[in-house]
Amino acid sequence: MENNEELKNHKNHGVKVISKAADILRVLKKDNKGLSLGKIAERVGQPRSTVQRIVNALLAEQLVMMTSAEGGLCLGPEIQSLASAGRIDIAVISRPILTELSEKTGETTDLAVFKGSHMLFVDQVEGSHRLMTRSSIGDTFTMSDTANGKATLALLDDDIAATLISRELRYNEVCTITTSDIIREIERIKTKGYALDINEHTEGISAIGTAFIGPGGTIYALSIPVPSSRFEKKKKLLIADILKATEALKAFF
Repeated sequence: MENNEELKNHKNHGVKVISKAADILRVLKKDNKGLSLGKIAERVGQPRSTVQRIVNALLAEQLVMMTSAEGGLCLGPEIQSLASAGRIDIAVISRPILTELSEKTGETTDLAVFKGSHMLFVDQVEGSHRLMTRSSIGDTFTMSDTANGKATLALLDDDIAATLISRELRYNEVCTITTSDIIREIERIKTKGYALDINEHTEGISAIGTAFIGPGGTIYALSIPVPSSRFEKKKKLLIADILKATEALKAFF
């Protein structure tokens, strides 16, 4: 009985040590120019002697390193190595979901990522119809007239979204829609959870798009581009299917 109690106490102690070590690493992540033991102890709310013991172990594992002869400490090289090994490949995760979505709808499905001022296509699964849409991996698309772009704008800060929209419209000489029109549409997208492009970006092609926030705050978007001749007939089912696929992807994060 005593041995079981000792084992339980030992395990609890180990968990607490790990928790304290994690607190120290988080403090260094927030201020990685170099902190003294005293500063670290103050910020994690632990005795200096406790912090010293844990830091010595972290130094031995290269999770923490010295920044100067004065004793400043920062995150070590092993942290970067662990971060790289654990980096999530969104294309690998999304491929089965894109494939299932394409098989279910019979349409092409796309994955794009928001890159500063445009949407960058990073993956695509072609549909089974003879008449289908196709884009190339690495192609870039505008934001204000594409389904995935508008879905992404709905996740951005209002001021940033307005700036991006105004900039695009300024260089679009044939566009008759205004920034205010698109902003009103963005508000509807926030409520509905999906965006539409009805012959806006390309005549004869309509699309539905959704967006979600992935690792590191990066915004990704799913879209289903469809020849307009069959889009309206399939729209309700496409909406239900892409929203379900989006929730499946968001569950990873």
